[in-house]
Amino acid sequence: MLPLKEKGFTLIELMIVVAILATLAAIAIPKFTLMVEKSREGATKGNLGAIRSAASLYYGNSNGFWPTTLDSTSSYSFSPYLATLPGVKVTGIFINGAPSPAGTNVTYATYGIVPTTAGSGWLYDSSLGHIYVNSTVRDSQALSFSFYGFE
Repeated sequence: MLPLKEKGFTLIELMIVVAILATLAAIAIPKFTLMVEKSREGATKGNLGAIRSAASLYYGNSNGFWPTTLDSTSSYSFSPYLATLPGVKVTGIFINGAPSPAGTNVTYATYGIVPTTAGSGWLYDSSLGHIYVNSTVRDSQALSFSFYGFE
């Protein structure tokens, strides 16, 4: 009769597997973080498009006048065009220490003003109907978030 061999992994084999998994995680987790931020950039561009579309509909229905406010509460004439104002989703993680432009606040501007600081939320010029991300912080392509208003 042959003696039974014990089956299982040695401690060295298990430690090698753990080291391989740790290396893979060290590579994958930062990439995942960057992908999340890139999806926030896409969501911000989509939100900007939704606000622009609603403002364009208002402009067409109001005989060439842009909405004076982007407030979507029922007491304002803009509310039928946009149920709720979507927010800026980007966080500015590509620049260390940069303030986050995320938010739903709207800064109202005068004729032809564009973002010049690292603010947050939206910048809206009701004289021209222009809307921008109110921040000069840079995105994953090294473009200022305020450039989204020019695309």
